[in-house]
Amino acid sequence: MNFLEELQNLDFNDIGRWPFLFRALFVGLFFVVATGGGFYYFVYNTQMPRLERARQEEQELRVSFEQKQKKAANFDAYKEQLAEIESSFGTMLRQLPGKTEIPNLLVDISQTGLAAGLQEELFQPMAEIKKDFYAEKSIKILLKGTYHEFGKFVSDIAALPRIVTLHDIEITRERSADKSVAGELILNVTAKTYRYLDEENETGNAG
Repeated sequence: MNFLEELQNLDFNDIGRWPFLFRALFVGLFFVVATGGGFYYFVYNTQMPRLERARQEEQELRVSFEQKQKKAANFDAYKEQLAEIESSFGTMLRQLPGKTEIPNLLVDISQTGLAAGLQEELFQPMAEIKKDFYAEKSIKILLKGTYHEFGKFVSDIAALPRIVTLHDIEITRERSADKSVAGELILNVTAKTYRYLDEENETGNAG
């Protein structure tokens, strides 16, 4: 009787009577199946989600590390850029008038219009408005003149040593009694200047 015939004649209800070779093969096969099933249930099903989470965390850490590495590589450039920003900010602060300089600056703005050949119809400083770290001073101005004089006025305002900005610019033609005669041009504008709020000075003044 050959091996295949013996295998076909095996009685699964009486494994104890099998030849030793078949019993050993059956036990080995059972052990392999049981080990595989145990591995799948206790290791694969349980540990694979943890492995996936670990892989995801590794990827996130790798991305975070690369980003921090880039920042570290550019740290010197960031320091130089910060120094430039601080320098520019300091320069701008020096262009802001102090509280005691505001009256003189208002005179300078008024004189700028007159020096340009304009006729000043209105020069009305408004109440100071405090913002986060600076105060805003607005001046309503009404001037009469020509386009050329208006242009000189705007140019001279920009050349002032202190920061002054112009807003709500409106140019109209003056209405004359005689409609056949063209009236003068009128410039209606709001000039604004800004003052840095020094916390020590503000606290001292408040006390």
